[in-house]
Amino acid sequence: MQFTSYFQNDVMVKRPYIQVRWLEQVISAPLRREVQSDGRIRHWAWIDELNRYLRVVTLEDGLTVHNAFPDRRFSP
Repeated sequence: MQFTSYFQNDVMVKRPYIQVRWLEQVISAPLRREVQSDGRIRHWAWIDELNRYLRVVTLEDGLTVHNAFPDRRFSP
């Protein structure tokens, strides 16, 4: 798994509780996956420890993590 500099330097500073294993879980078995107009890919999956859905945004390759956050508005 790879990370953009934005993810490493901004997202993980704001959300240090996010665990790499959660990112792997969401990307490998998403409940839903959508391609954005810019080509980035959104992935959602339920994370028990958060008691929420986690949205992980990857670059076009589907593997490089650009953003991740608990998505309060997501509904399956």
